[in-house]
Amino acid sequence: MRKTLAAIGAAALLLAGCTGGGGGSSESNSGPVEGDVAGEITFQTWSLKNEKFTPFFEQVIADFEAEHPDAKVKWIDQPGDGYEEKILQQAGSGELPDVVNLPDSFAYQLAKLGKLQDLASADPDALDNYVQSGLEGYTFDGLDGTWGYPWYLGTDLNWWNTEILEEAGLDPDNLPASDEEFFDAAMQVAEKTGGKTPLVSAMPDIVTLEDAGIEVWDGEQFTFNTDEAADVIDKYAELYQAGAMPAEALNNDYAGNSTMFTQGKVGYTTSTPSFVTQVDNDAPNLKDTLKASQRWNTPPMFVQGISVASESKNLSTAMAFAQFITNNDNQVEFVKLAQGFIPGSAEANADPSQFTGVIEDPLMAEAVEMATGQMERAKNNTIMTYTDDMKQYFGQQIALALKGDITSKEALDKTVEYCNNAL
Repeated sequence: MRKTLAAIGAAALLLAGCTGGGGGSSESNSGPVEGDVAGEITFQTWSLKNEKFTPFFEQVIADFEAEHPDAKVKWIDQPGDGYEEKILQQAGSGELPDVVNLPDSFAYQLAKLGKLQDLASADPDALDNYVQSGLEGYTFDGLDGTWGYPWYLGTDLNWWNTEILEEAGLDPDNLPASDEEFFDAAMQVAEKTGGKTPLVSAMPDIVTLEDAGIEVWDGEQFTFNTDEAADVIDKYAELYQAGAMPAEALNNDYAGNSTMFTQGKVGYTTSTPSFVTQVDNDAPNLKDTLKASQRWNTPPMFVQGISVASESKNLSTAMAFAQFITNNDNQVEFVKLAQGFIPGSAEANADPSQFTGVIEDPLMAEAVEMATGQMERAKNNTIMTYTDDMKQYFGQQIALALKGDITSKEALDKTVEYCNNAL
C-alpha cells in the first residue's frame, strides 16, 4: 500500500468544505454491488475526444449497450487544463460522473472523502484481471480498499547514447545494471571525454534516496537526513566535481534530462518508450545511437485508471461499464492507438505481442516490450503528495551540496527540517 506523505492541498480542502469534511470510506461505498445492468450513466474521460480516440470510445459504448440493452452510456470529455479543479467541483456539487477517468492522485483525494466506490469490496474477483502493480496505484494508507481499475500505464526506461559510451571505451552491449556500475561508467565517460558529454543528467532527489533503500517517511514526518543518505549525495557530489554531471542540471531553469539528451548535452536519460518519437522529432541525428535498457532500481509507475462514483444512481451499471472498458480486449485496442503506453490488464502484460505488433518503429516496439517486462516490479511514486515547494527546496540544498558550498548532511538536515515544518 502506498504512502501519502503530505496534505493534499488547497483544492482538496475546498472540496472538504463543500462536503462537510474528509475522513475515510463509509459503508455507502463498500460492500458487494449487485443489481441489474440498466439505466443511464455518465462516463468522463480526460482530453481524449479527438480524431484518434473518438471512434474507439463510440464503438466501446455501442458494444456495451448492445450487450446490455437496458443500459445507456453518455460520454463526456473534459479538456486537459484544469481537470483537477473540474473533478473537485463536480464532486463537491454532487455531480461526479458515474464512471470517471482518474489518475491516482485525483482518486486519492476523492476516495478520502468517500466519493468513490471501493472496487475491492464491490467485486473482489474482478481484481485478478488487472496488473497488481497498477492496482496498487489505487490503494492508499489510511483507506482500506481499491479505488480504481488500472487502464493505461507508463514507466521509464534507461536511454543511452551508444556513441558516447563507445568514445569512452564502454561496451554498448554490456550496459550498466546497478548504481555502482552506472557511477563507474559515468566517471569513465567524464575522464575519457573530458566531461564533454556527461552521463549523469539529473540531481538526486527523494526517490533516489528511496531507491537506495533509505526510509524517507516514518508515517508522521520526513526522516531522510541520515548518514546513509548523505553518502548517496556525496557520491553525486564526487561525480559532479569530476565533470560527470553538467552544471545546467543544478539550475532553476533546468530543462529536464530528456531534453538535455536530445540537445546532445548528456549521454544518458530516463524516459518512457515514446521517447523514440521525441528523438525522431527533436534530434533525428541521434536515432542511430539510441539504445534502451530496463531500470535497475524500482521502475516508476505512471497510471491512469477508471473509477466509479459511490453516489451513482445506477451503481451496477457503472461497475459493469468500468469493467467493460478496462477488459483485456478494450485495453489492448486502446493502447494500439496510444502507442508507448501499456495496458493495465494482466493478460496483455503476460503477452505484449497482443499490442506491440502494430508499432511500426522497431525501436519503440522493443522499448514497449521491455517496459512491459518491468511493470510487475514498478510502483507509483510513494511521495506523490510531496509538494512542489518541498521539492524545490530540496533541489536548492542538494545543488549547494554538489557544488561543495555545504556538506551533504547539512543539506539533508535543512531539507528535512523545512519539509517537516511545512507539514
